[in-house]
Amino acid sequence: MDLGLRNKAYVVTGGTRGLGHAVARELVADGAKVLVTGHDEKRAAEAAAELGPNAAGVAVDNSDPRAPRQLIATARELYGGFDGVLVSVGGPPAGDVAATTDEQWRAAFESVFLGAVRLARTAAAELGVGGVIGFVLSSTAHEPAPGMAISNGLRPGLAGFAKSLADELGPRGIRVVGVLPGRIATDRMRELDGLAPDPDARRAANESAIPLGRYGTPEEFGRVGAFVLSPAASYVTGVMVSADGGARRGW
Repeated sequence: MDLGLRNKAYVVTGGTRGLGHAVARELVADGAKVLVTGHDEKRAAEAAAELGPNAAGVAVDNSDPRAPRQLIATARELYGGFDGVLVSVGGPPAGDVAATTDEQWRAAFESVFLGAVRLARTAAAELGVGGVIGFVLSSTAHEPAPGMAISNGLRPGLAGFAKSLADELGPRGIRVVGVLPGRIATDRMRELDGLAPDPDARRAANESAIPLGRYGTPEEFGRVGAFVLSPAASYVTGVMVSADGGARRGW
């Protein structure tokens, strides 16, 4: 199936590792050009080099109000424009409600929430017909996860923002989508499992609750992300697409 990605250009935040990198890799593999971001300039350059000649890397801080304009200007300089953005940021720190501090909430809000809103608003003003704004969120957008109070608080809000944005941008031919990873075998998931006294037992218990019986791979998530961003998904907007092995029981 041709996804129609050849010579399309995308900005992928958090594209130096984890789920953002997995989507960037699939976009490039299908012919797109990508600008990936991360906090560290060296890592951003290395990630772009791993992706090949159709990728470039830049270091930005998602919580910096200047970041959206910087990214869009860089995409225009490199590629003459851009066709979409994928907002992916590292997950906020784990912890239950009593253990999370005001400082942790503020930092996560600035990066995970407000940073995503700023980039989406800025991109929306620049995109034309056929453009797309995607968000890598979490299954916590639908169902709270134990010990993940900050994620449980912020992810549903971003999903609601994405739905509102889809309504507003639809008449201009711009799509807005969310991708909700369940348990994907990334460094982040290994870190979370590692918080348990017995990480192997925690993983086994988690896998037993997934109908497919295992964690997903980054490659599997990346293919879902690349599809929903691609022209092949041109009639898909305002939805949250789960990639969780069937773990979510709701419709």
